[in-house]
Amino acid sequence: MSREKVNKGFAEMFKNGVIMDVTTPEQAKIAEDAGACAVMALERVPSDIRKQKQVARMSDPGMIAEIMKTVSIPVMAKVRIGHFMEARILEAMDVDFIDESEVLTPADESRHVEKKGFSVPFVCGARNLGEGLRRIHEGAAMLRTKGEAGTGNVVEAVRHMRTITAETGALRGMDDKVLEAKAAEYRVPIALVKEVRELGRFPVVNFAAGGIATPADAAMMMALGVDGIFVGSGIFKSENPPRMASAIVRAVIHWQDPAKLAEISKNLGNAMIGLEMEGLATQMAERGV
Repeated sequence: MSREKVNKGFAEMFKNGVIMDVTTPEQAKIAEDAGACAVMALERVPSDIRKQKQVARMSDPGMIAEIMKTVSIPVMAKVRIGHFMEARILEAMDVDFIDESEVLTPADESRHVEKKGFSVPFVCGARNLGEGLRRIHEGAAMLRTKGEAGTGNVVEAVRHMRTITAETGALRGMDDKVLEAKAAEYRVPIALVKEVRELGRFPVVNFAAGGIATPADAAMMMALGVDGIFVGSGIFKSENPPRMASAIVRAVIHWQDPAKLAEISKNLGNAMIGLEMEGLATQMAERGV
C-alpha cells in the first residue's frame, strides 16, 4: 500500500473524534482522560499567540517529546506554513501528524511545504474548496476549516464549512469543459476535481477548527458535515478545563441528540471569552492561501 493511502487511512481513524491543543504534559493527560483521539502539542494556545503579537514558531522539541512520553494517544505538532525544515525535525521525532498551521507565523508567503516528500502525514487548513484541493494535491492527508483561531467565535468555521459544501455541490452540474476551467482556477489537476464531484466531498477527512468553545459549537459543526473537531483555546481558557474537554468529546458523539446535548452542556462553568471579528488586529485565516 502506498504511503499516501496509509496516511489517509490513519487520518480516517480520527473520525468522530476531538483533537485538543495542549501546552504541557499535564494538559495532555487531561485531554487523554477526557477522551480526545489525539493531542496537538504547542507552546501557547492560539488565544495567547494572538494576544502576545510575537513571531510564533514550532514548539520546543523537548516539550513535544515529554508529551509523547506522557500519553498513549497520537501526538500532533505544528509547523509554520512553508517551513519544510521544521517539518523535517518533527518527522525525525516520529510525531504522528504535522499541522502546517496558519496559527503560527508563516515562513513562506507563497509556498506551502511539498508534503509528498515526507512519510509523516500532514493536516492543513482551508477556507474553501480551492484551498483544500491545493493542500491535498501537495500531499495533505487531512484537512480542517481554518476558522479564526483563539477567538472563541465559531462564525468563521461555519462560514468556511458552508462555503466548502456549496462549492462541492456546485460541481455536480458542471460538464468536463467547465470542470477543466474550475481545475485551472483552483490550480489542481482536473482528476482531483472530478474525484470530489463523484464523492460529493473531499477525498480526505475534514475536521472543524477555529473558534470552537462549547459543546453546542462542536455539535453544530458536526451537523454541518465535518468529520470531527479540533479544539484549541476553548478547553484550557474555560473555567473548568477537564469538564469542558469531556463535554465537547461527548457532544461530538451525541451531536444528533439535542436532549443529550442539553445534559452535556449543564454546569460546565464559563466558556472562554469570545472576540468579535471586527476587533481583530490579525486575521490568521487569511494566511497561506
